Amino acid sequence: MSQNEHILDNPRIKRNFARKSYDWVLSWADTRYGAFALMLIAFAESSFFPIPPDILLIALVLGARTRAFIFAGICTFSSIIGAVFGYLIGYFIWWSSPGEFSSFAAIFFNHVPGFTETLFYKIKDMYDTWNFWVIFTAGFTPIPYKIFTVSAGAFNINFPMFIIASIVSRGARFFLVAGLLWKYGETIKNFIDKYFNLLAFVFTFLLIGGFLIIKFVFQN
Repeated sequence: MSQNEHILDNPRIKRNFARKSYDWVLSWADTRYGAFALMLIAFAESSFFPIPPDILLIALVLGARTRAFIFAGICTFSSIIGAVFGYLIGYFIWWSSPGEFSSFAAIFFNHVPGFTETLFYKIKDMYDTWNFWVIFTAGFTPIPYKIFTVSAGAFNINFPMFIIASIVSRGARFFLVAGLLWKYGETIKNFIDKYFNLLAFVFTFLLIGGFLIIKFVFQN
């Protein structure tokens, strides 16, 4: 095991990194650049950034419920563009030659928790078996979406199918969040204000849990 892998497997470092990243993302909600930050984070999370945009989406909608579906649209559109970017990374720069990983691919294997060569090829088997539903599940759940967007490009997964699955899963996720907040915003806001520290812990647990699912379920 490399030193980088040992560091990434340290639960305390994972929690600290997740919490600092969480706080940084959330801080944008109190600025006039909140919508722009949401766009960038949603884009980045689909290809390389570890923190999902949901937390900023929630904060922005709670601050301006009349714009709930605008924020959801920004989040969905930007996430899809990020997914395309991830696909292009896999398609154009993942291989140095047929069957040989590029140095860029090595960066992902060394720095994305749980993403190994073994998992990479198991994802190919999943695509061969489940196709559309692999992208849908990754896009809708806490499973790290970026791993699947990059892998889809590397394995030359059908691009129109990839886009449709991404639109359906990401749109369903973000518009569901925005819709619930639009409908029950005041009640949810009071709940968040009361239990913020607990919810921050739960979010961190879910974030780390997504990588643990990748590591301990898909690799077994």
